[in-house]
Amino acid sequence: MHTVTQPFSILSEEFEADPYRCFAPLRERSPVHYEPALDSYFLSRHRDVRRVLGDHAAFTTETLQERAEPVMRGPVLAQMTGAEHTAKRKIVVRAFTGQALQDQIHAIRTDAAELIAPFLPRGRVDLVKDFGRPLAVFVTLDILGLDKRDWRQIADWHSGIIEFITSLALTPERRRHCLECAEQLEGYLAPVIERRRRRPGDDLISRLCAAEFEGTSMSNRDITALVINVLAAATEPADKSLALLFKHLIDHPEQLAQVRRDPALLPAAIAETLRHTPPVQLVPRHAEQDTEISGTIVPKGATVFCLIGAANRDPDAFTSPDTFDIHRPDLGTARSFTAAAQHLAFGTGLHQCVGAAFARAEIETVAALLLPLLDQVRHSPGSRYRETGLYTRGPASLPLDFTPVGEGGTCHP
Repeated sequence: MHTVTQPFSILSEEFEADPYRCFAPLRERSPVHYEPALDSYFLSRHRDVRRVLGDHAAFTTETLQERAEPVMRGPVLAQMTGAEHTAKRKIVVRAFTGQALQDQIHAIRTDAAELIAPFLPRGRVDLVKDFGRPLAVFVTLDILGLDKRDWRQIADWHSGIIEFITSLALTPERRRHCLECAEQLEGYLAPVIERRRRRPGDDLISRLCAAEFEGTSMSNRDITALVINVLAAATEPADKSLALLFKHLIDHPEQLAQVRRDPALLPAAIAETLRHTPPVQLVPRHAEQDTEISGTIVPKGATVFCLIGAANRDPDAFTSPDTFDIHRPDLGTARSFTAAAQHLAFGTGLHQCVGAAFARAEIETVAALLLPLLDQVRHSPGSRYRETGLYTRGPASLPLDFTPVGEGGTCHP
C-alpha cells in the first residue's frame, strides 16, 4: 500500500497528482488531518463526512462568505437557512424537476447532437475539450435563458469565478482577475434581469424575477447571486462526470459491453462513476463549537474540508471501494440521486445538491445519445491521461477514437 510521506500535505504535488493513492493512509492514520498552511482540517472517513454535512447547526456554511460570496456577488443558496432557504431552494428546484426537466432533456439532446455531429465522420473527439465543456455551458445557458452565442465569453467569466471558489491559495493577481470576471458577468446579467422583469419568459431568470420572498420580490443582487450560483453548480461538474463515465467504461470493456446491451444499466454506471470519482472533491464547513471528530478536537471557528473522494472510497461504507463496479450491491441506483444516497458526491443534509436529479438526467441523456454513435470507442493512441484539480477534479482532456460515422450518418435529437 502507498505510504503518505511525513509530514504529509494536501497541497503537495504527490496529492495533486493522485489523491486516491493517499486516501487510505489518511483515513487510517490521520482521519482528521490538520493542514497548517491553510489552518484547516480535512476529514476522510465516510461517517465523519456524513456527520459534518448533516449537522448544519454545528458545522455551517459560513466559510462561503469568503470562498463564494465575493464572486457570486451576493449570498448563495448554501449560505441560507430557515424560511429564506426553503423558499429560494424551492424556486431553483422547480427549474430542475417536473415538466421543466422534461423540456430541458429535449434541449440537452439537441445541443449534444449538434456538438458531436462534426466529429462523427472524423472518428475522433476530445470528450472534454471538444464536447463536454461547451455542452455543459450550453445546457446551463438554456436553463437560464441566456444567449448561447455569448457562450465563450460567459465560459471565460465562469472559469474565473470557479478559480476563486476552488483555489486553496490565490495570488493577489489571480484574485483580482477572478473578481473582475465576476464584476463583468454581473454587468452582463444586469440588463438581462431588467428585461425579464418587464417581459418574463419560461427560463429560470424570469422565475426568479417573478418570485417573492416574505411578500417582496428579490433584488437584482439576490437574483444575480442565484444565477451565478446555478451557472457554477450546473456547469462545473457536468463535463467531468461525463468524461469520467466514458473513461471508466472504456477501461472496463466488459461493463461497457453490458451497458451497450442493456441501456437500463446506464444510471448504475453514472452512480458508480460519481461514487468512484466524484467531480466535487472538497466541501467546506465552519465549526461553530469545539467538536471531537475521530479522537481529534476541531476547535470552534475552524474551517473543515470534507474529502468526498476519500469518504466514497471508505471500506466501512463500500465493499472493495477502489473497484469500479456498476453492479455493486451497496450503492443502490434508485437512491443514488436522492437524499438517501450512500455515496456523498451530492453532499447530504440541508444543503445537498439541488440538481442531483437533473445531473442524472443530463448525463444519462448525453451518454445514451453518444454510446450508439461512438462504436469501438477507445483511448486515442499516444494520449496520456491526466486529472487535474483539488476542489473539483476531472480529466484535463479525453481524446477518443471510434469508428467514423459516414458523412450521410445523422444524429437525431
